[in-house]
Amino acid sequence: MAGITRFGMSIDSSLVKKFDALNAKKGYASRSSAIQDLIREKLVEEEWEAGDQETVGTITIVYNHHTRELEHALTDMQHKSFHQIVSALHVHLDPHNCLEVLVVKGKGQDIKKIADRLIGTRGVKHGKLTMTTTGKELA
Repeated sequence: MAGITRFGMSIDSSLVKKFDALNAKKGYASRSSAIQDLIREKLVEEEWEAGDQETVGTITIVYNHHTRELEHALTDMQHKSFHQIVSALHVHLDPHNCLEVLVVKGKGQDIKKIADRLIGTRGVKHGKLTMTTTGKELA
């Protein structure tokens, strides 16, 4: 098989059992597929931690839209970051709460700053930055 490297590993049997159970739960076809995903996950983390490479991700926030000046503050922050915010989705969850999902692209350090500002805004009930990769550096 061209481009494929085989290698062996020694792992405690109880850890392998837990790993196999997790793989079955997640639907992996093989241990190899699961290990490849774990390696990619760590590589993506490294990409983000470097902070200077182009990355992509989403910022998800839930907030009460009745909070005084909150919508204005969130919109203002988003406008200041229009180069990094590729798209935004706004969903009315109920008469009081809204969900926003922002698709972001840019240097990891810049995206983290944007996410921290948005999530830390008074009135935001919950927020999360989900980091992924452009895929350029992954096989």
